[in-house]
Amino acid sequence: MKFKLYKSDGSGAGETEITEFPSLEEGKGVDALRQCILAVRANKRQGNASTKTRDQVSGSGKKIYRQKGLGTGRAGDKRAIQRTGGGVAFGPKPRSYNQKVNGKVRKLALTRAIFDQATEGSISLIEEWSVATPKTKEFAGLLNTVGLSRKTLIIGDTIDTNLALASRNLPKVKISSALDVSAIDVVGADHVFCSVKGIKALIGKL
Repeated sequence: MKFKLYKSDGSGAGETEITEFPSLEEGKGVDALRQCILAVRANKRQGNASTKTRDQVSGSGKKIYRQKGLGTGRAGDKRAIQRTGGGVAFGPKPRSYNQKVNGKVRKLALTRAIFDQATEGSISLIEEWSVATPKTKEFAGLLNTVGLSRKTLIIGDTIDTNLALASRNLPKVKISSALDVSAIDVVGADHVFCSVKGIKALIGKL
């Protein structure tokens, strides 16, 4: 598959072909990608919502009114679930929402995500990520030269300190090494900007 290639300074260098880029059949990996995204979002839930049942609410257990004769209905104690300040029936309790996803499913989901981005033309390559100083202005200028202003995922084989510091103040830019990138990172980006070594390391991971 062919991709746009840029030099380290952001100037265009034509196109390059990655022969070992993976390909998938129509529809394969879609369910795996959905499962991975749901699992990531579920694992971020704290699961600390809690309510009190009627036996945990403080207050007297005395019957409020007598059973008959007052026209008030059969009222129990003030901790009953139908009364304001009473207990909650079948309310939430602290629990874990964690979901486990197998390694093969995660690889298939990542492959599907990368293949879809490549098919849409949303993946570009750069010869090498090199920033002389850890300045946000310098790195933002490089992205502007390339013409990227949307949500961008930066992938490299390794991430040096200057690049990490220069990109951390850009809200629409996320940076990741090829070994740490996940399917939800790829799906959440409008454009994936990857170094040549990074794309090869990412393909080797798959």
